[in-house]
Amino acid sequence: MAFAQLGTAPGPESGVPVNSTGGVLFRADDIFSSAELQAMRIDGLVHRVCGQSYARADHRLDPASRAQSAILCVPGPLRSKVVLARQSAAWVYGCSALPATVILVTDHRRRTTALPPFSDALMHQVALGPCDVRLIGGVGVTSPLRTALDIAVHGDDAWTVPTLVRLATLPGLNCDLRLVVTAIEAARRVPGKNRALARMQSAMHQVDAARPA
Repeated sequence: MAFAQLGTAPGPESGVPVNSTGGVLFRADDIFSSAELQAMRIDGLVHRVCGQSYARADHRLDPASRAQSAILCVPGPLRSKVVLARQSAAWVYGCSALPATVILVTDHRRRTTALPPFSDALMHQVALGPCDVRLIGGVGVTSPLRTALDIAVHGDDAWTVPTLVRLATLPGLNCDLRLVVTAIEAARRVPGKNRALARMQSAMHQVDAARPA
């Protein structure tokens, strides 16, 4: 399925890449072993962020560090070819809980090697437009508008509407749900299209109800 282009051209990269060499994020078996990092967590020196990634205890997580920690579950050669999406993207923006599996997408027009067996990530091939992806901490993440669209279509009932509301109301994301509705209505062969539109209407009603009179 293909969706109409959402939003405007991506702006400058958000955030500064952070990783083990910067002393903020640590991945098991990079500088420290998994056992060492777990011991450091017990001692209050680090806290687990995502998968086998840990952050220094005094570091306040932001979109850049969340994106960096999530992408570390992907083999190095694949990292520039995949994009964090759906609930993983919403988590990066601070609008959703951390999903059990890192959700990735890759443009179906690009040749991409499959993830290794027993990976902590799940990858989908989709159509991505030039405005559907932004860089956060050096990591590709679906834009807030594309994230909202994907969640409306593919998200679980338990968290979809609350996540859409947060995407629409968090300052700086500029996620106008009306644009998402227009894109869904214009798309063909969308699985669960009516359900997605109902979710969007529910989220928009909650957003409108929360606005000051």
